[in-house]
Amino acid sequence: MELRDYIRILRKSWVLIVLLALVGVGASAGYSLYQTPMYSATSKVFVSTQNSGTTSELAQSNSFTVARVKTYVALAETPIVLLPVVSELNLNITAGQLSGQITASAELDTSIINITVVDADPVQAAEAASAISESLATVVKELETPDIADAVTPVKLTLAQEATVPSVPISPNVPLNIALGGLVGLALGLGIAVLRETLEVRIRNERDVEQITDLPILGGIVFDPKAAERPLIVHVDPRSPRAESFRTLRTNLQFLDIERTDRSFVVTSSIEAEGKSTTGANLAIALADAGSRVLLVDADLRRPKLADYMGIEGAVGLTDVLVGRAELEDVIQPWGRAQLFVLPGGRIPPNPSELLGSARMTHLIAEFNRTFDVVIFDAAPLLPVTDAAILAKNVGGAIIVVAAGRTHKNKLKSAITVLDNVGAPISGLVLTMLPTKGPDAYGYGRYGYGYGYGYGYGYGYGSDLEAEQAAAELEPTRRSRTKK
Repeated sequence: MELRDYIRILRKSWVLIVLLALVGVGASAGYSLYQTPMYSATSKVFVSTQNSGTTSELAQSNSFTVARVKTYVALAETPIVLLPVVSELNLNITAGQLSGQITASAELDTSIINITVVDADPVQAAEAASAISESLATVVKELETPDIADAVTPVKLTLAQEATVPSVPISPNVPLNIALGGLVGLALGLGIAVLRETLEVRIRNERDVEQITDLPILGGIVFDPKAAERPLIVHVDPRSPRAESFRTLRTNLQFLDIERTDRSFVVTSSIEAEGKSTTGANLAIALADAGSRVLLVDADLRRPKLADYMGIEGAVGLTDVLVGRAELEDVIQPWGRAQLFVLPGGRIPPNPSELLGSARMTHLIAEFNRTFDVVIFDAAPLLPVTDAAILAKNVGGAIIVVAAGRTHKNKLKSAITVLDNVGAPISGLVLTMLPTKGPDAYGYGRYGYGYGYGYGYGYGYGSDLEAEQAAAELEPTRRSRTKK
């Protein structure tokens, strides 16, 4: 993953990351509040030897003292030292329990022993530390004194510093716990966000498509919650961001496969409900508005929808022409004020695949190409049936519609494979149902910002000048073909 991928993940999952960070802070704060404060008190014991004071004796005694200090450190936590302290202070614990509260240590290359006691009661901690130091001195004196008359112990332990009563607890460290809790929550949130992105099986944006195939992305159609109510958005609301998406797709399509004489395309998808029919209809309207002579054919002979979308009679159509029940000129219907013509699907036949792959259909495709500048075929989805694959091979170009947040990556791979297996050329992909803002908006993954679908709100769209100029440049080539 690249840096921009992580930035997109942060933008996409920032709510989850912040929420888990706050949960970590709250959990650590609650844990700290329910913990019993513990106080630490330390006393110091000085270890010395008794000698005549000559230089050699002083050197020997110093080495002896340093060596013995380690022994006394271990001795400080034994019952022989602690039992008198428990008795003296009337502690309601055993010597073993008191040993768990003690830490005895010696400073490096010195004869000073530090005795630290941790307790919930600061006064008791200080008293215990000092009492242990005194008990250690007494025990060492008894152990180091030779068992002879008038013997003098060679080692002496002196309480150098009594423990003071602490005023600030050493635990819990509330600021540190809160910081650690926040960091743990933040790391957990980042991990979950990255894992979720890695395991994502649906296509969300153009970068997901680019990881699957190197086919060109012709455009992105923004999501419209009212698409079912107004499927022909280019006609109903031409100034909307979604209508501008179709005009962008139209401009890209005009320069696609420009060396191909026949400008016919099959609009299909991997599965149903990806917006292929509305994409084909709006694209046809946008092309006609730019001055092209366009035929929109409903070749989805299993679930024809274009007649309802376009508001025309659909009882007789392509099926009737293919079986010889009607003539082509009788079923093609003009639509709108531009040069847009619609051929509905007609009756639903029992054998759609055979009809679409028939010689009669091949003849009709050739006739359409001679008569119209652009022909758009709305076909059935690729994975449930073979209709679109058969038709795309004869037409010469397929446009696969991919619904963001709905299409699975493996299904798109399978749809591309279906077309490749029959040798049908794929012109490109169209992403539909894209959000208008955020990291998954069309164009964000490549440029680092949204595609700018709100652009249309600041400008009027009388005729889309750039697209009309492009169409005018191609018009002599189109008009050179024979029109019927």
